[in-house]
Amino acid sequence: MSIFRTIAMFIYLFGYMIVHYGVLRRAERALAAGDTQLVEELVNKHIPHWSRGILKVTGVSLSVEGLENIPKDTACVFVGNHRSYYDIPLLLASLDKPHGILAKEELEKIPLLNRWMKLLGCVFVQRDDLRASVRALNDATAIVESGKSFVIFPEGTRYKGEEGGAGEFKAGAFRIAVKTGAPVVPVAITGARALFENNGNLCHPGSVHIKVLPPIRTAGMSKAEQKQLPDAVRQAILAQL
Repeated sequence: MSIFRTIAMFIYLFGYMIVHYGVLRRAERALAAGDTQLVEELVNKHIPHWSRGILKVTGVSLSVEGLENIPKDTACVFVGNHRSYYDIPLLLASLDKPHGILAKEELEKIPLLNRWMKLLGCVFVQRDDLRASVRALNDATAIVESGKSFVIFPEGTRYKGEEGGAGEFKAGAFRIAVKTGAPVVPVAITGARALFENNGNLCHPGSVHIKVLPPIRTAGMSKAEQKQLPDAVRQAILAQL
């Protein structure tokens, strides 16, 4: 069954974007014309719907806790642990609305998907190029400064260890929050790796739990507090896994 679920996932993933190609073009024209309200309306409608469809087709049961912790009157930086390729559609489907993501450059090469991600406000990063990584962090900082929330996986790559663990949270990702004074909202994702990677990179049904933790204020943080922030967020997430 796993192979059939995987085939169905890819058919749905690209089929949705092909069927709704007219919506994509409409959003791109609106963006070119400066109609950001229409872009946001189309993105907020279709991206969560597309993401939930991926979960449904592959038999994923999703439970979400703590949405009330998301700040309602200010942009924030969501920081999540990273275990699976599923983490992106999981967060696009489960947060208050879809937000831009700091994503690896390989995703920018996927037709149609890359165009939707650009409309969403995603920033693509070359992890092995220091200057490119700095530019990407600066671009993400500008997005948060403009009043839009952003999603980061500060491990930089998927953690391949045992369930309940996480890799090192790199400090660079937290500079976006510190520079803008935006609160950091930790997000703990449990069970995602069993949906794909632990099954030989084939889709497998399962349950995922996402817990949004209370925001951490960064405005006015001392240098010592800034230095401790990555590990403090990591520990808060680990406690929920």
